[in-house]
Amino acid sequence: MGLFRRNKNNKKPLIRQIIDLVPRWLLDSCTSTYQTDKGCSKYKTYDQLVALTFGQLNKCQSLNDISAGIGVSEVFIEDLNLKQSPARSTMSDGNKKRNWQVFESMYYRLLSHYKTVLKKHHNAHIIKEIKNKSVKLIDSTVISLCLAMFDWAKFRTAKGGVKLHAAWDDMLMIPEVVNISEAKVHDRYGLEQLVFPKDTIVVEDRAYFDFALMLNRITAENVFVTRIKSNTTYETLEELELPEGTDQHILKDEIIRLTSNKAVETGISEHKLRLVHVYKEDENKVIAVITNQLDWEYNTIAELYKKRWDIELFFKAIKQNLQVKTFWGTSENAVKSQLYVALICYLLLELIKRTVAKMPTAFSNLSEKIRFCLYHYLSLHYVCNEVREGVRKVTSKKQRELIFEKNLFSG
Repeated sequence: MGLFRRNKNNKKPLIRQIIDLVPRWLLDSCTSTYQTDKGCSKYKTYDQLVALTFGQLNKCQSLNDISAGIGVSEVFIEDLNLKQSPARSTMSDGNKKRNWQVFESMYYRLLSHYKTVLKKHHNAHIIKEIKNKSVKLIDSTVISLCLAMFDWAKFRTAKGGVKLHAAWDDMLMIPEVVNISEAKVHDRYGLEQLVFPKDTIVVEDRAYFDFALMLNRITAENVFVTRIKSNTTYETLEELELPEGTDQHILKDEIIRLTSNKAVETGISEHKLRLVHVYKEDENKVIAVITNQLDWEYNTIAELYKKRWDIELFFKAIKQNLQVKTFWGTSENAVKSQLYVALICYLLLELIKRTVAKMPTAFSNLSEKIRFCLYHYLSLHYVCNEVREGVRKVTSKKQRELIFEKNLFSG
């Protein structure tokens, strides 16, 4: 059986161990809610989850790659708890017809199921002044599509795309809310929920700079930390004193009032706001960050805005390590199914990285190890902690005798 050899300690290939992190009752509940197995005799929701997960973790370029990859061995097929390897046409129909919302629901249910564990093992940078406060990072990223093939996803005149909107929970270090829209949808309208429970801190870029939204958050007792637009008019009510000789990156800290006609119309002009000017040495530019929090240390405001990098790293991680650039179907349903399974894979890999890996490891390194070992009957613990770069010597005294077969090309 070669590579596909079960051993006494582990009778499941690595990919099956990862898929089994999705509890069967949870999968069955999502399937039942959306009736995605109704009238289906072969390629069920579980089968599609296996196929798409394999494609994600192995970064398959096509449905043919997925079909051939799963079908390399009967032992492998059986140990994935499948009755047969999926055909390309079957997977294509499933991607087109099976409701993508079953995978969306699966992602949120998994997030809820593992919430306590993820929080316990997070490694977010803690800002002392706001310790134990709820922090949400809001942002989006565009995923380009070929307009000729994805005509429903028109973005610009000759370009297509979808936009992944996300609200990142700082303590979970996972997207808590996700919405997939056409790329032309403005960031401000990409998420239904932009106002949160009392005392929530919301950090975002200037795409979300909106007077009405600011006012709604003040009413809800949210704290917003947002980059101000360069053409915003305001008057300085007070310039706060900065200590000399320290924190040279903070150029100015002031209490302001917005003065434009629109600010007056919405009523935001009646509220005092704060503007902290931060110098970013790596980019050689000044960032002006606006907030409704008047009392915190200026460094707290600067560090909060810097936290936006965490959600940027998330977007970078899924684009580089999972399959979200090449799609296995052209319908909206197929694209959304693939993206939500990518999010499921990201969640499961983060769970493994935080709980199984003994040493700190980069998401990209773990993804690479997983990809190398998908077919192997190795434990998650072994893959995370024993598989590493560098030369590895055979330590067993009993070397296997090499058997040289006849050279097929010798004539």
